[in-house]
Order: sequence, then C-alpha cells, then structure tokens
Amino acid sequence: MEYRRLGRTDIEVSLLCLGTMTWGEQNTEAEAFEQLDYAIDAGINFIDTAELYPVAPMEKTQGRTETYLGNWLSKRKDRDKLIIASKVCASADWIPYLRNGEAKLDRKNIEAALNASLKRLQTDYLDLYQLHWPERDTNYFGKLDYYHAPVKDGVPIEDTLGVLNDLVQAGKIRQIGISNETAWGTSEYLRVSTQENFPRIVSIQNPYNLLNRSFEIGLSEFTHREDVSLLAYSPLAFGVLSGKYLNGAKPEGARITLFERFSRYNNENGVACTEAYVNLAKASGLDPAQMALAFVNSRPFLTSNIIAATDMTQLRSNIESLNISITKDVLREIENIHNRQANPCP
Repeated sequence: MEYRRLGRTDIEVSLLCLGTMTWGEQNTEAEAFEQLDYAIDAGINFIDTAELYPVAPMEKTQGRTETYLGNWLSKRKDRDKLIIASKVCASADWIPYLRNGEAKLDRKNIEAALNASLKRLQTDYLDLYQLHWPERDTNYFGKLDYYHAPVKDGVPIEDTLGVLNDLVQAGKIRQIGISNETAWGTSEYLRVSTQENFPRIVSIQNPYNLLNRSFEIGLSEFTHREDVSLLAYSPLAFGVLSGKYLNGAKPEGARITLFERFSRYNNENGVACTEAYVNLAKASGLDPAQMALAFVNSRPFLTSNIIAATDMTQLRSNIESLNISITKDVLREIENIHNRQANPCP
C-alpha cells in the first residue's frame, strides 16, 4: 500500500480509502465488519463516512453507517493508527428529517452533528471532519449552470470556520475538509482561514472518474499549489465503469438497479463513453473496473481514492487495482476517448 500526506499535515493516508455509504442498506453490519477487516489487513488506514449515510438517504437508516463503524472500532485497540473521516450536512430541502429540517453549517448544527457522529462512532475525536456540500447555492451534484443568488448564501464561510476552529481547539477534530466544492469555494476557505487565523482546509472530496474529470478544470491546480488533497469519490461512477449496466442490464442488488434516482452517469453520451472504456480495457487485457480505478490512482493531484463495494469479490478486485500499471498506449487511448466527448457526466 502506498501512503500520501494529507494536506500540509503529518497525517499519512493510504492511496485507497474505504468508503462506507452502502452499509446499513445494501450491506449488513456483519458484511461491513468483513470489509473493514479485509481492507485494514490490505494496508488501508483511511475510512470515510458521513452522518447522512447510508445512501440512498432515508430517515429510517440515517446514521446507521456510522453506528456499524463505531461498533467495529469499539472492538479494536488501534484507533490511533486509523484515520477516520466523517461529514456534516449543509442545508438541503431533501433531508427534512435531519435536525427538524433546519440542518445548516452554523454552530448549533455543526456541534449537534459532530457530537452525534462521535457517539455513533464510539470515539472521542475525528481525524478529518468535512462539510458535505456548500451551504450556498452553487454548482455541485452535477449542476452545471450557475445563477448568482446571494440571498441563498446561507451561513457565511467565516462563521462556519469559526465553529470548526473551536472544535479543533477542543480536541474533537484534528483536521477539516470540504466536499463537493467549487474553485471559488476552495479559494474562499483558504482566504478566510489565513485572514482569521482559523484551521486550514486539508482536503476536498469531489467526484472524479473517467466520465467526470471536471475536477481538472481549475480545481486540480489548487491541489498542487495549495496542498489541498483530493479525496476522489465515485471513481467507478456508481459502478457504471465496470460495464455491468451496459445494454440495459440491471444486475440484482446493484445500486442503480435499486435506486433509479442515481442517473448521473446514465445519459446517452455517458453510456457511449462507458462502452468505449470497457472495450479498451478488454482489448488491453484489463478488467474495466480496475482500469478505471488505476487511472484515478495515477493522477498526480490525487491523495486518496475512495473505493466502495457491496461484496467481497468487488472489494478484493478494487484493492488489486493498486497492482495495475496503465501503459502509455492505454493512457493515450483514454485521452482519445475523453477528447471525443469530454466529461459526459459532470
């Protein structure tokens, strides 16, 4: 396993991070434990969760993922060797059950969310606490057009950082990060932290995969120049890049089969590009999913690639992507496909 530095900290995280969002809906607690044991034995030291999980988000399951992880952590003696990350929800009208529909990135909500997460996780602190999406109305979760609406800005970034500063000082959080953010948002968090002497963001967790390389447009420069680590999520585009959904297939128990709302990677151009990538992998003697993961692993601006699986066969295969080297010829063909239809599923 390769390890990389998280931001400008002394924390070393594994190149692969274990994602958890299927635990509690698609996976049982026993299955979560099996995944955790295998991943840790393989050298993964980084585990990512969120108060919102599992996904698809529902009131009856909210927080269950953290509970599973907490029950596993309570049985171990090596908490200090693991990097545990979670996230707090910003405001959204589609989670009316969370904090009486008033979730936002203010003191009351962040403190309530963190304390609840710590209780479920059965730990005194989080190594990384992330803001799950922006408080303001901007481009995230596949939204392209930006309409300037300052009246929807919500809690100011300086107020949010002030709360996080206090929680860092209290020892409940080691480091802070952002997620689903834009270039402006990243820049503003950096500016305010310098101006107010608040903790500096160390990471950004955004989608990055063969069908959605929009991170490269502007944001990737931040990761190099400002040491804000990319934690790439959806590296397999909800499993689409494995090829298992091609030709209208709906595998039993698969995420898009179960939750048809996840249509981000299913448009016509996305399907055509997926077919091209799958054909390239097979022609090159590669497993399509492993090629897609190996591509993400190879990016110079990546710190950790968040993998997830619903069964052990998938997890083993995902971890084995570390052993895949993509040749220059394959990379050239990947770029050819990308240039024909760049970012079909942003």
